Amino acid sequence: MKARTIERAVAILPGDDLGPAKEFYVGKLGFTVLWEATADGKSGIMGLERGTIELTIDCPMSGHGRDACVSLRVDDADAYYEEWRHKVAIPRPPRDEEWGARTFGFQDPSGNTIFVIGPLRRSPLTRARA
Repeated sequence: MKARTIERAVAILPGDDLGPAKEFYVGKLGFTVLWEATADGKSGIMGLERGTIELTIDCPMSGHGRDACVSLRVDDADAYYEEWRHKVAIPRPPRDEEWGARTFGFQDPSGNTIFVIGPLRRSPLTRARA
């Protein structure tokens, strides 16, 4: 018998209202709606995608904790910061972390933290030698 493997984990974030969630993720961050199940446009569940990033928003999400956090692994944190900084409130620009990544974070309309993680930024001297 062949062993099964997990191919992708998808974060499920709690939401308060699908309308503002859709405006935030689709209208501001550039995600597309994969699927949506709602009777009133406010409560229900929605699948989102941007490139290889996939998220699910569940409104209202009962039986689970609130104030969730999801990390988005990207190839260039600075490029995402530049794209999003005029569309959403981001408290600080990307910075290199001592543990080996370049990061920034912000919150969605329901209070969930979106934490963006990319490779360390190479210094201008390193780039000139590469």
